[in-house]
Amino acid sequence: MTLSAWFALWLRERDVTFHLAELLWIFGAGALLAWPSALFLARFAAIGRRAETRFAAYLFFLSLGTIGMTALLFALDYREFYSQWHAPIGTRTWFFQFAFTTLIAFYQFLVMGLRLYLPVGGVILLGVSLWLASDRSKQRR
Repeated sequence: MTLSAWFALWLRERDVTFHLAELLWIFGAGALLAWPSALFLARFAAIGRRAETRFAAYLFFLSLGTIGMTALLFALDYREFYSQWHAPIGTRTWFFQFAFTTLIAFYQFLVMGLRLYLPVGGVILLGVSLWLASDRSKQRR
């Protein structure tokens, strides 16, 4: 996913941003952290199913997990930046600020960050999902 984010930025001529290393780190770490839980859920959903159902399970959980974990890391980074202007921790105002800052960060990632998965990330996701779905069928024979 790091390669996907870099390539998408390069295609849009935005790869010279001074935040490039941080963006690439967030996309790579999000995919890496999402992999174990997404793979577990997909395998659980695909137990004893036909190949196309296994493919759909892998496609769904890997994409949802990767997007969710990357959005979470983006939200944590976003929250860290804006926390300097927030109320003291534990106050009612702080809880509202925390909740809305996190929601805004998720929204901003969905609007601006999802496009960095295309075109490379989509192809990789389809390929990995096909490979995992067919690999499970070979193991059952």
